[in-house]
Parts: sequence; C-alpha cells; structure tokens
Amino acid sequence: MTLQKGDKKLINAWTFYDWANSSYPLVITSAIFPIFYVNVTSTKDAAGEIISDVVTLFGRNFKNTELYDYVVALSFIIVSLSSPILSGIADYSGKKKRFMQFFCFLGSISCASLFFFSKENLAFGLTSVLFASVGFWGSLVFYNAYLPEIAEPQDHDKVSAKGFAMGYIGGAILLIINLILIKAFQMPAKYSFVSVALWWVGFAQITFLKLPNSSRKQAPDGNIIFKGFKELRHVWNELKNIKQLKRYLAAFFIYSMGVQTVMLVAVMFAKKEVVDIVEVSESVNGVIVKSMKELPIQDTALIISILLIQFLGIAGSYLFSFISRKIGNIKAIGISLFIWIAVCFGVYQFVHTSNSFYVAACFVGLVMGGIQSLSRSTYSKLLPETEDNASYFSFYDVCEKIGIVIGMFAFGYIEGITGGMRNSILALIVFFVAGFLILLTIPKSKNVS
Repeated sequence: MTLQKGDKKLINAWTFYDWANSSYPLVITSAIFPIFYVNVTSTKDAAGEIISDVVTLFGRNFKNTELYDYVVALSFIIVSLSSPILSGIADYSGKKKRFMQFFCFLGSISCASLFFFSKENLAFGLTSVLFASVGFWGSLVFYNAYLPEIAEPQDHDKVSAKGFAMGYIGGAILLIINLILIKAFQMPAKYSFVSVALWWVGFAQITFLKLPNSSRKQAPDGNIIFKGFKELRHVWNELKNIKQLKRYLAAFFIYSMGVQTVMLVAVMFAKKEVVDIVEVSESVNGVIVKSMKELPIQDTALIISILLIQFLGIAGSYLFSFISRKIGNIKAIGISLFIWIAVCFGVYQFVHTSNSFYVAACFVGLVMGGIQSLSRSTYSKLLPETEDNASYFSFYDVCEKIGIVIGMFAFGYIEGITGGMRNSILALIVFFVAGFLILLTIPKSKNVS
C-alpha cells in the first residue's frame, strides 16, 4: 500500500492515534496518577495533611516527587538513545508501523501494570512508570514521521493541529469517564490506569489498520541494523548542512526543557505548593468563631485545572495554526514562548491558591496546544524531500527528550537542594528565554518565516 498525500480517510486515521494515546499524558502523567502517587507515597496526619514526603529506594531517601522526576528523566534518556537507531532501521527496512505498534503495546501494558502500584512495591511501580513513558514517547517518533508523508506542506499546520485537538478531546473524554466512576461509584483510582491501557491500544487499531509501513518502494537487502546506522549517518550529515533546520532544532531543544516539564510536574507542584483558603468555624470557650484557614488543595480542583488545560489546548492548537498562517510559524512560536515566560513568572510570584492556579492553567492550556502543534508542523515543513522521515523525526524526538531530561532533572534537583518546587520554576523561565533568543536567529523562509 502506498501513501496518498491529502487523503482525508488516511489523515483521519492518523489523527486517531492522538485520540488513542492522549489518554496516557492526561490520566497517567497529568491528572489521576500524579495525585495517586503523591497520596500513596506520602505520610499524612489525621487531618489529611502531608507530614512526610520522603520515600526510600535501594537504601537511599528521596522526596517522592524528586524520585518521580528522576524516573521520568531516565525514560527520556532511554528513548533518546534508542529512537535514532530504531528509526534508521525502520526507514531502511520499511517497518515503521511495526516499531510504532511495539511501543504502543509496551506503553499500554505498562499502564495496566500500574494497577499494582503501592509504596511497598515502589521499585516495581516506578519500573511501570518508566516503561509506560518509554512506550508513549517511543511510539510518537514513528507516528510524527508520517506527517510529511500524508499531508502537503501547506497543510501541515492544520493537520498537526487536528491531531492535537483529537488528542485533547479523546483524553478528556476518558478522564471524565474515570472521574464519574471514581466520584459517583467509588471506583478505586487504580482501575483508571487499566482503562488507559485499553483505550490506548484499542483506538490505536484504527490508525494501524489504515497506515502502511512506509512509502519506501524497494525491499531492503543486506544487514538491516548496519544499513539502519548508515541511514542515520546520512541524515545527520544532511542535517548539519541545513542551517534553518539546525537552528530550529537548537531552539526547540532549549524550549522543550520547559514545555513538557510543566505538564509533567504541574499537578505535583499544585499538590505541594498551592492551598485552598476556606472559612472554618471553631468553638472557642463556647463561642463559635469563624476564621480563614489554609488547607491542601483538593484533588477535585486539580482535575478541574487539568480539564481546563485540555479544552483550552484544543482552542490553542487551532488559534496558533491561524496565527502561523498570518505571520509565519517562527513568529507564532515566538509569541507562545513570550506567553510561557510570563506564565512561569506569574506562577512563581503569584500562584499560591487554587483560584490563581486555575488562571495559570488557562494560560498554560492555550499555549500548550499551540506550541506542541506548531513545533511538529514547523519541523515537518523544514524537512527536505526524503523517504527517511522516521530518521529525521528521531532527531526531533531526541532534541525534545534530552531537553525534557535536563528540564526534569533540573526541576527535581533544585527541589531536592532547596526543599521547595517553587524555586524550580525559575529554571523553566531560563529555558524559555534561551529558546526564544535562538529562535530569533533562524533565517527566514517562505514556509515558516
């Protein structure tokens, strides 16, 4: 089967993988599992307030969120090291879809195994966290590589935005279903992790049924692994000579340190740094006295903020697609980075209560959808005519993942040495500023200026 650029059925099938896999970043990395993880790994007093967030692994003590950051960072190191090699093999052998399917099943099974997560089997649970992340991000290397094969360059922004919109909608639907089951029917949260596995692997079949392996017309000969390395070296040599693409990757590498780190730590940040201010009534010498009291932010409030991010992410992806058509991709990304800088400063300085956290979540949702969608489509527009799309997108993926490794490690390390997550926000501001400055050096082009 060959790919037909612009085929609506093919494009719809491709976007359905966003619908399928977005259950993972929403339920597992953003909403239910982070709350579950902090609750399970923390020691609380009778009032439900956290009195200790220290866990022990292999004889060493860590803050629970610090340890989680390190595990997630390790998953990105694994993907960064493996995806360039595997994508070179996939491009040469024509097995792109097979690799995508492998990582999809790895991630789904790992999500299901989180059902058994507990403080007593912390090592097993964190191993599931590790491989769920590897599966999700590993599959995206091959998924993203189909974009320049299924759509014309002038349609990349629109198709990429449609994919992210589908993902935001699909993930939100599953989250809402799980919330209803948890709140109304007292379903244990761990069952939601199994639902992610079923949703992800189930809807992914719509994509797998339609997508062919690749557009390569000739069957491979010789040693596939050796040829895969040769394919990778060829792409690397080409990348070094494309000034625009090289500088864009540098900017993307820097600002990715901030973008994904925000989504990965947002809920845990709120769990530790944000409070609800409520009016309480107490009896003092037989007299009812009302006062304002700070209480830990409620889990419901956290879920609402994540849903705000999801639905505004849909609007954001289309909004920035529209902006890019008017002023160009690079300028549109620059605007989103400026907003990111303002959001991070605002969170550091002003976000202490649930209401202010809602406001920050609205801005995060708007720019999150926009910058993710535009980053993918901008890269695809800058690619030369090639059959090695998986290899090219593996470099894009490596930039993103190594960026996230640095971002997550910096966030966790700063928390570990300062004792608070709020100080880590300052590191994210540095990443966004540096990415913005590099973006300004990219030569103009009719496709992305």
